[in-house]
Amino acid sequence: MICSLCNQELNTTIRFCQLLTLVDQEDSLCSTCMENFQTISNCHCPTCYKEGEETTCSDCSFWQQEGIEVSHRALYRYNDAMKSYFSSYKFEGDYELRKVFSRTLKSVLKSYKGYTFVPVPLSPERLKKRGFNQVEGLLEAGKIPYQNLLEKTETKASSSKNRVERLESDFHFTIKKDCQLPEKILLFDDIYTTGATLNRIKKLLLEAGCQKIDTFSLAR
Repeated sequence: MICSLCNQELNTTIRFCQLLTLVDQEDSLCSTCMENFQTISNCHCPTCYKEGEETTCSDCSFWQQEGIEVSHRALYRYNDAMKSYFSSYKFEGDYELRKVFSRTLKSVLKSYKGYTFVPVPLSPERLKKRGFNQVEGLLEAGKIPYQNLLEKTETKASSSKNRVERLESDFHFTIKKDCQLPEKILLFDDIYTTGATLNRIKKLLLEAGCQKIDTFSLAR
């Protein structure tokens, strides 16, 4: 086998059950690549997991002023290794990379009992261009059930905006017509930067009658 990220040969023994289920994709990464992904330390903003902040960060203070209480969790820092991963997965279209964090996500998301997982959607134009929704891919790889309750009309990617543009951008998400909203939702995205996307969707859903909404991302 070779590493899914760096293409170096792996010195590992594959268990028979893995050949049958093809679940443990994280075992197809070399130790160097896995070590390059840095989990967020215990020193982080208590409400959004921004590392290096012991109290509420400036981003969360901004959302509080907007009337939105942030309740976010993230697993990994958005460092160079994570940036390279998303470049290959999202922008170069390596769909197999959706499986890299499947076991970790499945384990962590078990703690959200009673929640309905809702991925952040892509606009139809971007979905057609990319060929897949990378957020849904992360959930599907771990066989984590989810519901598509949202629609997006914007065509400009958030990754092409700077911090100020993200905070000030118009809102392009709507709730799908005739869908029944659950009481508890976990909004799931790939990357949390300023919180503009997740927190504005959260406000939209709360105003529509949802009782409790938390947010989650792979990287922060």
